[in-house]
Amino acid sequence: MSAPSLRARVRAEMTEEIKAAARKRLAVDGANLSLRGVARDMGIVASALYRYFPSRDDLLTALIMEAYQSLGAAAAAAAAQAPAHEYRERWLAVCWAVRDWATAHRAEYGLLYGSPVPGYDAPKDTVALASKVVLLLSAIAADAVAAGRLDPAPLSSPLPEPVRADLRTLIEQQASDLPEEVLDRVFVGWTQLFGLVTFEIFGRLDGTIEARAGYFEHHMNLMADLVGL
Repeated sequence: MSAPSLRARVRAEMTEEIKAAARKRLAVDGANLSLRGVARDMGIVASALYRYFPSRDDLLTALIMEAYQSLGAAAAAAAAQAPAHEYRERWLAVCWAVRDWATAHRAEYGLLYGSPVPGYDAPKDTVALASKVVLLLSAIAADAVAAGRLDPAPLSSPLPEPVRADLRTLIEQQASDLPEEVLDRVFVGWTQLFGLVTFEIFGRLDGTIEARAGYFEHHMNLMADLVGL
């Protein structure tokens, strides 16, 4: 394979510089991002950016996709470092990786999970990337089921049939044999994970819970218990 041309290398480097400047701008303006602001930070005219990102939405999409990829990679790497047969340890590793990534990339986390950007619709390409964490958690639960190592406590509230149908559709789409009741609990753990991280990142725990790490660990263990790990 021939090496990229000089023009291609220059374009790739410039694209990365623009995204780096945009990520810094996110920390200041949040998702209220403008190409003019990014260009000003870079000391170039706005028209120069349009050769790389035709619109603000194109730049936002690039940042969103890279953020989801980075978050998913961090979660996957954490899960892989835990012993394969230690299902609870793998689950908790994913949870901690999400929190660690979010606290280290607050602006990018805000772009992914903060208020919707007015006038922006994320393309379908982001759906698979956004699903990485819940798929990891589901895979851990599925491995535990296959190994006979999942022991969920009985619940007093039965799974409503419309919800069961939705879960069955998702299971079939992933060619999985995970029971609906297990996926339901995985989803509770997934939403609690991101709900708690979001509360921490956006200051919703300020003045109430100061022992953040201990609170997070406690709740993630509760979710592991709920799933039956």
